[in-house]
Amino acid sequence: MIPYLLFILLPLARPSAAETALSSFDPSALDRSVAPCQDFYQFACGGWQKAHLIPPDQARWGRFNELAERNKEILRGILEKAAAGPQVDPADRRLGDLYAVCMDEAGAEKKGFEPLKDDFAAIDALKSPAEVPALLARLHAAGVGAGFSFGSDQDYKDSTKVIGEFDQGGLGLPDRDYYFKTDERAVRLRQDYVWHVAKVFGLLGDDPRTAAVQAETVMRLEMELARVSQDRVIRRDPENVYHHMTAAQLAVLAPDFDWNRYIVETGAPASAWLNVVSTGFAAGFSTQISVQSLADWKVYLRWRAAAAASDWLSRDFVAEHFDFYGRKLTGAKELKPRWKRCVELVDGALGHDLGRRYVELTFGADGKRRTDELVAAVQRSLAEDIQGLDWMSSRTRRRALAKLSAITDKIGYPEKWRDYTGVKIDRGDLIASLRSAWAHETHRRLDKIGRPVDRKDWDMTPPTVNAYYNPQLNEIVFPAGILQPPFFDRAGDQAANLGAIGVVIGHELTHGFDDEGRKFDAQGNLSDWWTPEDAREFEARAACLADQYGGYEAVPGVFLNGKLTLGENTADNGGVRLATMALAELKKKTGTVAPVVDGFTPEQRLYLGFAQVWCENQTEASRRLHAQTDPHSAARWRVMGPLSNTLDFGRAFACKSGEPLLPAKTCRVW
Repeated sequence: MIPYLLFILLPLARPSAAETALSSFDPSALDRSVAPCQDFYQFACGGWQKAHLIPPDQARWGRFNELAERNKEILRGILEKAAAGPQVDPADRRLGDLYAVCMDEAGAEKKGFEPLKDDFAAIDALKSPAEVPALLARLHAAGVGAGFSFGSDQDYKDSTKVIGEFDQGGLGLPDRDYYFKTDERAVRLRQDYVWHVAKVFGLLGDDPRTAAVQAETVMRLEMELARVSQDRVIRRDPENVYHHMTAAQLAVLAPDFDWNRYIVETGAPASAWLNVVSTGFAAGFSTQISVQSLADWKVYLRWRAAAAASDWLSRDFVAEHFDFYGRKLTGAKELKPRWKRCVELVDGALGHDLGRRYVELTFGADGKRRTDELVAAVQRSLAEDIQGLDWMSSRTRRRALAKLSAITDKIGYPEKWRDYTGVKIDRGDLIASLRSAWAHETHRRLDKIGRPVDRKDWDMTPPTVNAYYNPQLNEIVFPAGILQPPFFDRAGDQAANLGAIGVVIGHELTHGFDDEGRKFDAQGNLSDWWTPEDAREFEARAACLADQYGGYEAVPGVFLNGKLTLGENTADNGGVRLATMALAELKKKTGTVAPVVDGFTPEQRLYLGFAQVWCENQTEASRRLHAQTDPHSAARWRVMGPLSNTLDFGRAFACKSGEPLLPAKTCRVW
């Protein structure tokens, strides 16, 4: 995920003014009218929430967003400089040209939907279902999500190999369940979606009656695809998304679609084996190819092509796309300024070109060194935690420790940068430029098939404000984008840093041992390395967490899905515990942690640093969407849930037994 490049970092002598504006702990964010043992989220974040209303172009606004916005400003400066003048470096030329054509709103306005006419002509030219595979290969390479997805992935049971992978897809609503829920809001949202599709067909030139009929056709076909799609909870079990088979076996399973023809048209290398993620979807999609008329498939494909490009066509398409996917679905009031959308687009299309420039400005050698130290400290805490578990047998414990010691840490930026040579950026044609970048990325992913696994690859770009654990590579990855205040303040308080980035580190490490991660071994193979007795003990503890979070209400009448969020909740709880242990070790070994800062002890600052990275405001529509589709719990419960299970928190704030943050019953996995 390319040739190895050595890049010299330019360390920052000290944090910039922008960095010091965000700190791991902000006393002004507190709401001291609330007792910490009653509602710690309100105590830690109430002042921040009152002072930071949701901007009109956002559906949620939190400290993640503050950092992401600051990063966007840095990236904007890089891109505007690249776009302003002739560039010698090919990477800077690509960056400048793509940003410039993206910002050319007048040029997009003149073109209207002309960039899609070749796609529409190819769709209209279909004469039989036998021609659909070749067309889908073309549309997928152009970034059109229609029907299903095809890519590459590490073989779940042979972590040295990359194989082809078919998965479900092709839906316009956020989740399969949106097509079947019967509550008033869900019914209304489906009606809004049909009306949105009809309006887009109208913008493409169809008369109102034809557009309405075609929108109903799209909904009917998508409902059939949704009906055979796996739900999110089922997909959380790796065994449910791994079906190792040959192309010949796939043809028997789903005979009405020519999968071989599709693979050949993509240009993917021949592969002896495939992972058919959802066999039910593959069979169901194949059936729909023969059951639905070719005319209906043409309508659906025309819609998917338009939907994929709408955000970058003329203003009427952009406005209609935002009206449904922004205003109605998330509650955002205004479209983001074009420069922000263009920064995001360039990061998505040429993320390593942009990331190289970003790390020069933001991530010094000292930042990497101190992050490495924190990671090592939290890893020692997890090793200590595993060794002290009274419910785990020595056999499983040995293998858990072996897996922990094998985890690879990737900090800041990749060892090698992707090469975008061959991507053609045209300052006069945004859609063509995007499609060149997408085709290049599609080819890069497919070209992995049959090759050894590249363990130096990254799934995120360096400016990303996020982190991840990959169970198949057994690695934790922290892009430079998140290694900034408020998560990590190089000149800041060590206790607050442990509460912020330390908990994130512990969170990602714990993912290696959550209900999904524990099913992969140290080499990244899907393998049951637990004794049956230990597995039962784990499941009982995990069930406690699932029940706990299933009782939290996101919006009136909508509760969190404790099974969907189980992995992230396990990681949140583990992260808090590991950061607490790491702070105790740091105090004991170095004695460098300040005893009191701003009136708070080190332990109190750790929990405040943890809570305050989750300070946010969110529209009701966004909270509802989040609760139904996101494997992460809402911000409030990401704080309240783990801390109510942490006895050290209760001691730090002198909580009394029975108070909300020191309940009689607690849950703990790790």
